[in-house]
Amino acid sequence: MRIGLLGTGPWAGMAHAPALHQHTGLDFAGVWGRRPEAAKELADQYGTRAYDDVDALFADVDAVAVALPPGVQAELAVRAARAGCHLLLDKPLATTVAEGRAVVEAVREAGVASVVFFTSRFVSETEAWITEQAAAGGWFTAQAQWLGALFGGDGDSPFANSPWRREKGALWDVGPHALSVLLPVLGDARRVAAAAPGPGDTVHLVLDHVSGASSTVTLSLSAPVAAAGAAVELRGGTGVSVLPESSEGAVIALVHAADALIAAADSGQPHACDAAFALRVTEILTEAEALLESGIG
Repeated sequence: MRIGLLGTGPWAGMAHAPALHQHTGLDFAGVWGRRPEAAKELADQYGTRAYDDVDALFADVDAVAVALPPGVQAELAVRAARAGCHLLLDKPLATTVAEGRAVVEAVREAGVASVVFFTSRFVSETEAWITEQAAAGGWFTAQAQWLGALFGGDGDSPFANSPWRREKGALWDVGPHALSVLLPVLGDARRVAAAAPGPGDTVHLVLDHVSGASSTVTLSLSAPVAAAGAAVELRGGTGVSVLPESSEGAVIALVHAADALIAAADSGQPHACDAAFALRVTEILTEAEALLESGIG
């Protein structure tokens, strides 16, 4: 599968480009970015081609991986799908339902495969745990915490000055990660409540799931470095189960995501983390955001 990379920022350089380069089933065919000089620099680093014209890249590849802000991603994903490219996308798919729905419709109409990179779903230990807990069922409640230190004041993350993260905060940056774990285990959310009484961009969600279980979710990018981390705890008739820690980093997880894209493209069967699932995540987060803005969550 010939694949191109859209994006030249920190995430593209730290995760996407190394994963595409080392994957034995991919031909890393080129890079396009909104800054041509950055595209050339990244392409040169991996011995591939820098494209000035994104449509020319679409014409030369079978698939694209996207490492761009969600609003930019959604627009280009639609164009790539219409050009016949399979899609390896990042979370969130989009930050509006209309943009997310446009991607889903373009994927369906073009008959291409889509995989959205919710990290925990492509890490071996955590994906195995999610599958096991979903099969077990009988869960009564769950607690999830996704706490980042981007805005905590004592971190040095290259993502701290990301404009879209500054605008949308933890709800949209780490919220998709929490939902990607909870929804396959507890089922879709039929009701959502939201409040933001905490420091910085800290947000609390309460979800009522179709299984009858409830979950509480705490999200923040404003935690101190010492307090940062992710945790999920399930409680039910069989006892307590906790999301395991992972020994795999983002590059290996992206290699697994590329495996999933290749399998979906070859089989024609959608992956569990396709654009349609990511749209549902966007719908839930949009509902929570509206509650927060109205002050009646």
